[in-house]
Amino acid sequence: MKWNLPNILTLLRLLAAPLVAVMFLYFTRPYADWFALLLFVSAAVTDWFDGYLARAWKQETKLGAMLDPIADKAMVVIALMVIIGFSSWSPWLVLPATLILFREVFVSGLREFLGDVAGTLKVTKLAKWKTTFQMTAIAVLFSQGVFEHYLGMSVFGMDESLIEAILNGEEDDVLGLQWKFAGMEWAGRVGLWLLWIAAALTAMTGFDYLVKALPHLREPK
Repeated sequence: MKWNLPNILTLLRLLAAPLVAVMFLYFTRPYADWFALLLFVSAAVTDWFDGYLARAWKQETKLGAMLDPIADKAMVVIALMVIIGFSSWSPWLVLPATLILFREVFVSGLREFLGDVAGTLKVTKLAKWKTTFQMTAIAVLFSQGVFEHYLGMSVFGMDESLIEAILNGEEDDVLGLQWKFAGMEWAGRVGLWLLWIAAALTAMTGFDYLVKALPHLREPK
């Protein structure tokens, strides 16, 4: 195994994946949401950075090629589990997440079955866009949790009619309820739209990999 900076960054991203979930065990919200968001965004940045460095410095290795997709999948799968676990289990969120998780398991199984010829399933530009949309969607959905819990802290113990009056502009908004509520609503909507786009791209790339693998799956006569 050859260790260099790109490989070390990839390994750190892999180790950071379970920490996204651990944040919610040791910290209360919204601090857990903040830490998970910062950790996830940092990992997503290193995903681009380690690949760029490996190509620029000509340090592409088999170890990096193995760890990179594992780290990406671990980050996405664990983050989606956390988001769904702390959400209202809306089917509009669960369905795209299920499609993404199914594709990751399916393609991983396909690569394992193909063995030596798994190299035919090379990462395409569409697959890179898929990963970009997944990472962006998850980051935005984590930010929704931040807005939601700051809003909850601000309205704690407040009468519902007063909250409604403030949000409707009928009372002075000294606590910033309107921008916190707007942030929560828009982060939820944009994050969900991005997740559905990611799910569509996920399905397309999964089908593409299946088509490429079919010649190797046919039984010899």
